[in-house]
Amino acid sequence: MSRVLVTGATGTVGRHVVTLLGEAGAEAVALSRSAGDLTDPGSLPLDGVEAVFLVWPFATAEGARAVVEAVAGRARRAGRSAGAGGLGKIVYLSSAALRAGEREVEGLIEGSGLEWTFLRPHAFAGNALRWARQVRAGAVRGAYGQAAGLVVHERDIAAVAVRALLDEGHHGAAYELTGPDVITQADQVRIISEVTGIPARWEEIPLDRARADLLARGWPPEAVDGVLQAQAEGSRVQASVTSTVEEVTKSPASTFRQWVTEHAGAFRTPPKAAPIMRAARIHRFGDASMIRQDEVPTPRPGPGEVLVEVAATSFNPSEVGLRSGLLPEVFQATLPHTLGWDVSGTVVETVAGVTTLAPGDRVFGMVSGAAAEYAVAPAEVLVKAPESIPLADAAAIPVAGLTAWQAIFEHARITPEQRVLINGAGGGVGRFAVPLAKLAGAHVTATAGPRSADAVRRTGADEVVDYTEAPLPGGMDVLLNLIAIPEDAAKALAGLGRLIVTIATPIEGGTHFVMRYDPGQLAAMAALIDEGRLAVEVAESHPLSELPEIHRRAESGDTHGKITLYP
Repeated sequence: MSRVLVTGATGTVGRHVVTLLGEAGAEAVALSRSAGDLTDPGSLPLDGVEAVFLVWPFATAEGARAVVEAVAGRARRAGRSAGAGGLGKIVYLSSAALRAGEREVEGLIEGSGLEWTFLRPHAFAGNALRWARQVRAGAVRGAYGQAAGLVVHERDIAAVAVRALLDEGHHGAAYELTGPDVITQADQVRIISEVTGIPARWEEIPLDRARADLLARGWPPEAVDGVLQAQAEGSRVQASVTSTVEEVTKSPASTFRQWVTEHAGAFRTPPKAAPIMRAARIHRFGDASMIRQDEVPTPRPGPGEVLVEVAATSFNPSEVGLRSGLLPEVFQATLPHTLGWDVSGTVVETVAGVTTLAPGDRVFGMVSGAAAEYAVAPAEVLVKAPESIPLADAAAIPVAGLTAWQAIFEHARITPEQRVLINGAGGGVGRFAVPLAKLAGAHVTATAGPRSADAVRRTGADEVVDYTEAPLPGGMDVLLNLIAIPEDAAKALAGLGRLIVTIATPIEGGTHFVMRYDPGQLAAMAALIDEGRLAVEVAESHPLSELPEIHRRAESGDTHGKITLYP
């Protein structure tokens, strides 16, 4: 039985090497802290070993010479050399990029007198797992979405390694390894969405924002720049598939779709939450500069609660009042306070007694402190998210959608054929109120400015009035006012409808109300969305770090529609 030392035995390639060696009848000696250390070559378990699979996990080749010499010295002491059998064979996992450190390690091995084979794979299919959280949220954002890639399954790399370790005829070979297809980043996301059933898309963003996002996730600057440079080259250079995997293993290379099928669960269910998370918090009331991005302990669910990996929260204008310290009797907050009420995300953890939700469930609802990477919520307040839209988009629904639902069905009690005027239809609430009024059978006239008129038409309004150009029509059965207006304008609106409902400025003779949270109504809206009878339109989406700027824009009147923010 052949005996092979496998370094990196628990890594993405090494674990497959261990498995395939066993299937081939060979013995794998897995390197671990308790059985050897690459930084201490004298500790390597080389007794009885006939070949070595070398993964060098460090950024430079520093220390590699001693390891190669330890292997070569062991071969010399045993009186063995290249082609003579026994210890003397080394298979090194390099890369197609051939970075400086990899070239140096290859040079050391070539000059060692050992029988050698180099594996130079292109991008690992497993790299797609870095997108798992974004896939669950519904949008993978990055630069160079059309960059061509040669993605290879890690098991195929291991299969080539095992043949080189156990068979003759591979000495001096440098194998460039690819999958069977040239595939772009955007295509990878599309395939992940198709296989997992998770609505997800590629979203192209500017290069500087892509770099900032990667840095915010903790990537070292040199790694970020290396990845972006490789992607830039991939967008310019025509990639070529190699047939090496099939030639060496006698089996076709696996497709990316096959890899995703095998790893679909890793995209659907989040891993255990990290102990520290980022959150958008205020430590005192004031202007938008009070909003800070803090690192805080990840909350733990208590009785009846679940921990949610946040896909997105959304901005609500009322949060400006909370942040500013206005109306403290309404917007009560203990400082420091994590912002955000709307939430959508994936359940990470439940506690004993929670039976309605399980890890991996996609949910949405309202919870204090949603502007963070994770949030804790009572299970009873969360609702299964619509299955037909990206999860992050569901964060646009709770506050705005429930306000519109209650205005239409509880306070206005709109019936078929009624004429309804919706003032402020271009806002977040308006973009739900218009289609809900249409579902109630009303004839809807909506007011909107030039920038939001097209979006309001898409929601189904029968007529759109540009309030900057034309007077508002009267003779309505119902007037629904969704925006703050001056006192004189409120008086003018009072005569436009027989029944008046307002969520903002009180209007004489009208009903003014504040939305109440109702999970049952949210569930009804989710059903309408999945039936294709109600659409969710997100006007803008930004990283959570841009929340202060969104607050500033809102205060200057420069926001329209629903804005979501993702961690």
